Amino acid sequence: MTSEVKMPLAIAAVYLWIGFVCAISFMEAWLKFRAPGVTLPIGLGIGRLVFNALNKTEWVFVATIVASFFISKETLFTFDKITFYIPVALLIIQTFWLLPALDARAEMHIKGLEVPPSNMHFYYVAMEIIKIVCLVLFSIKLFK
Repeated sequence: MTSEVKMPLAIAAVYLWIGFVCAISFMEAWLKFRAPGVTLPIGLGIGRLVFNALNKTEWVFVATIVASFFISKETLFTFDKITFYIPVALLIIQTFWLLPALDARAEMHIKGLEVPPSNMHFYYVAMEIIKIVCLVLFSIKLFK
């Protein structure tokens, strides 16, 4: 019995997306502050660059997945693809609200200004966890 993968590009993009988010959001984000000589302003500066690059890379994965569906003539616009829509919706929120707000807070820290407490990092982590769970579920559906 042979099996065929209909959309290998979409599957690859989903797993790369999962890997990037896990590696950056759950490893790099806090490990950089443990490196010798990395002060809070330096760590925040690095974080701003890395998360900006991650955000752009995530949009490339979204475009790749959408293109893969169009190329294979599979429909992407059905309710059963909600496990793809949710990460895209979260990415939109991160791109246009959360990351700019976190970036502004980081800039205030870097400039030595007092930054009021905020739950924004918790929102970001929660969104990343939801994104990963949805993408894993979406990837499983791609194999069926």
